[in-house]
Amino acid sequence: MSGALARITNELTADLMYDLVLPIGHSPLVQRRRAILIISRVRWVAMTFAVLTPLWIVVDMMMFPWPLWGILTALRVGATVTFAAIALGFRNTERMRSALTALAFLLAVPCLFFLISVPSLANFKLTALQQVFASGYAFLPFVMVAGLAVFPITAVEGAVLATPLILSQLGVALLGFPVEPFNYYLGALWLLTLLAVVATLAGMSQLHFMTQLVNQAAHDGLTRAYTRRVGEELLDVQFNSSQRSGLPLAIAFLDLDHFKSVNDRFGHEEGDKTLKRAADSFRKVLRRGDIVVRWGGEEFIIMMPNTTGVGALNAILRLRELGLGDRPDGEPQTASIGVAEMVEDKSSDWSDLVELADKRMYKAKKSGRDRVVTLGEEMVTATAPPTAAAPTTPVDVAAS
Repeated sequence: MSGALARITNELTADLMYDLVLPIGHSPLVQRRRAILIISRVRWVAMTFAVLTPLWIVVDMMMFPWPLWGILTALRVGATVTFAAIALGFRNTERMRSALTALAFLLAVPCLFFLISVPSLANFKLTALQQVFASGYAFLPFVMVAGLAVFPITAVEGAVLATPLILSQLGVALLGFPVEPFNYYLGALWLLTLLAVVATLAGMSQLHFMTQLVNQAAHDGLTRAYTRRVGEELLDVQFNSSQRSGLPLAIAFLDLDHFKSVNDRFGHEEGDKTLKRAADSFRKVLRRGDIVVRWGGEEFIIMMPNTTGVGALNAILRLRELGLGDRPDGEPQTASIGVAEMVEDKSSDWSDLVELADKRMYKAKKSGRDRVVTLGEEMVTATAPPTAAAPTTPVDVAAS
């Protein structure tokens, strides 16, 4: 028992719980995959309901008197048209806002259907057999709340999406329109809330599983940085997002100095350890939203969303001050670094931005290594930005 508890505790880290509860901390790659999955399932569910909803019209016509079956038929036709519009109107998207909007519309249709159909049924005196079929309408919120389990959602998203369905059940009972007795609705409300919790937990489990798969497939096994293939995808996402929002996007291109000599003198195992130490140093300095990509061999790209060229330089200088770990011979590992920023450098696409940072990195390497070339082709050889107490002395900046 204690061993099982320990395993659960180890898995549920603070970062993991944060990502499962709140939708704001996920990496761009996870958000992109999640948006694609949610919109795909929304379209499939909407199309399924668009096909099944009108099939029940025949049953309504056979079981209920006019004009009740006419009201229900009109509701079903309207719901069918709306479901079809959702299935066909929402295209595949990589934006979470669009995906969640589609999911909200999907749940809004049965919620409105329930709020109109149940009061309509309550206004007619029904036979025992008719009452049996009318009860099926009262179960509609249960069906939709249970459906949340098929979507990879966070706890907050599950609560927000389930709340209107729970409130509609409560509202029908309190306003005196229940098809079933009031006491039944109180018990049903409790059951609906429990079902919402279970469905949300199932959605969180899907999210956890998806996140683990994405992260395992997307990261380099040695350094835990993103692979180049995934890095190119993330660069595209971040560049397009920054263009839409008008916010800056800075990148740094790093090449570890004299790394080939580490492999030649000490072997590839020591070279791997050197790479890992450098990557660990990145994570100690960078923000949660910054992205590290192993571009190839000993080359890395660091993406810094919503960061100006000056902000990126300050981050790189903090990294240089911390250091990139030691080489096998005890000497500190250094890097040649080029910095570029989308807005200030007027880059037309992410490949131009990477190429510019790459050129600046090579300029740093040709100028003696262990330095940074930043915007304006300025070369920085110190390890910390100027301070108010010492505005110029710590930094050696030479325009080239």
